[in-house]
Amino acid sequence: MSTHGLLLAAGAGTRMGLPKALVRDASGIPWLTRSVEVLRAGGCSEVTVVLGASADEAASLLADDPALAVVRCADWASGMGASLRAGLEALAAASAVSADDAAALVHLVDLPDVTASVVRRVLAQADGAPLARAAYDGKPGHPVLLGRAHWAAVAAAAVGDRGARDYLAAHADEVVLVECRDLATGADVDRR
Repeated sequence: MSTHGLLLAAGAGTRMGLPKALVRDASGIPWLTRSVEVLRAGGCSEVTVVLGASADEAASLLADDPALAVVRCADWASGMGASLRAGLEALAAASAVSADDAAALVHLVDLPDVTASVVRRVLAQADGAPLARAAYDGKPGHPVLLGRAHWAAVAAAAVGDRGARDYLAAHADEVVLVECRDLATGADVDRR
């Protein structure tokens, strides 16, 4: 299965005080570029980033990476669902990822402790399953693996701040949960 990383980084980060795509860690590395590298080092063949708030400034952080695809989500302010829809629609339109055996590994920019080890484990333990996700102490989290056959239905169900959550809950018996608590907390960071 060919796995394409899909990084959602479009939000305004109102509680953070700036878009999370622009946040830098203690050593000055932007969460945005770090998250792209996590997906690549974890085994994603290609990466697409969805931007929204401060898209021009965020895109400038990625300008030196011609292999990266950037999607600008016009209605990013309506919630994460819009970003997920925009990303999945862009992947579906790209011939390189439209094959039936393709999958998207959805990751969020505001999960700074999720490493390439988590991505590798999810991909390895999914073992060809079309739906899988990381779990942290039994609680489902990100990244989330979505097989190509599920993209249209996930995009249709993604509204407001509810990305694939409802779709995955409705298909819980098909989702492979991959425990990763020994590798990360999977906690999103909303405040400095």
